[in-house]
Amino acid sequence: MIDYRLLAALAAVTKEGGFERAAQILHLTQSAVSQRVRQLEERLGQVLLIRSQPPEPTPAGRQLLKHYQQVLLLENALPASLLGETTGGPLTLALGINADSLATWFWQAGGELLERRNLLFDLRVDDQDVTQQMLKKGEVVGCVSAAATPLQGCRCVYLGTMIYRLLARPEFIARWFPEGLNTKAVQQAPAAIFGRHDALQFRLLRQALGAKPPIVPAHYVPSPEAFAEAVYRGHAYGAIPDQQSEVWLQKGELVEVIPQHEYVRLYWHCWNISSELLDDLEKCFKKVAREVLFQEDI
Repeated sequence: MIDYRLLAALAAVTKEGGFERAAQILHLTQSAVSQRVRQLEERLGQVLLIRSQPPEPTPAGRQLLKHYQQVLLLENALPASLLGETTGGPLTLALGINADSLATWFWQAGGELLERRNLLFDLRVDDQDVTQQMLKKGEVVGCVSAAATPLQGCRCVYLGTMIYRLLARPEFIARWFPEGLNTKAVQQAPAAIFGRHDALQFRLLRQALGAKPPIVPAHYVPSPEAFAEAVYRGHAYGAIPDQQSEVWLQKGELVEVIPQHEYVRLYWHCWNISSELLDDLEKCFKKVAREVLFQEDI
């Protein structure tokens, strides 16, 4: 049998990024937390935590952490009286989400759930093409991803589609693209790119150029709000979702650099377990997505 006090120590060290912070959260000494993790490893006969900075769970550690999160979800559905508790603290739900969804529609959906449940979100943000890896590693209980295929033991639901347009200010286009977007201009004009994992803009450039785009001079701006502002202020051109750019386009403050658009389908992935909480979160996501995102027949 697993001692869940020991497993809680492992989870805290991983989540908080170190033994000292985990000790503060668990109201224990740092030595006591270290001892609990070591006890768990000794009982299971294998290393569960790589003592790096920050500490990283081993593959076996990730499996245990995934199991622990599932147990917490199942316990959340039980009345406090059955668990021997008089008052229950909020459950922390770790979710993987792409930055553009977080900036545009997540809190509308998540807020509906927070109004009904004693809950906290632990949001892990990355590009929609890589958030599914967080779920695979057991770092989150669910994620918003562009991947359409569910992982083993998980379910997948289509939410909607975000439409991205390559935009710039009219004066930016007049300066950098007087003859339209071509290879020479792309090699000179400053672009805004979200991060090193972001391939969306390069897919748009490939569509427009009909070939692999050249090396692009770029500002790397890992914030949706700051990214859009860089384009709006005329410092770069970049791919912005309709949810952020609609007003600027209507006023003519931003215009499309090329007629091609990038359609990014978003899917909700989560563990395929019987959890009223996950079901409720999925309903909130689907409801808001129908209102905010473009809906395709797939």
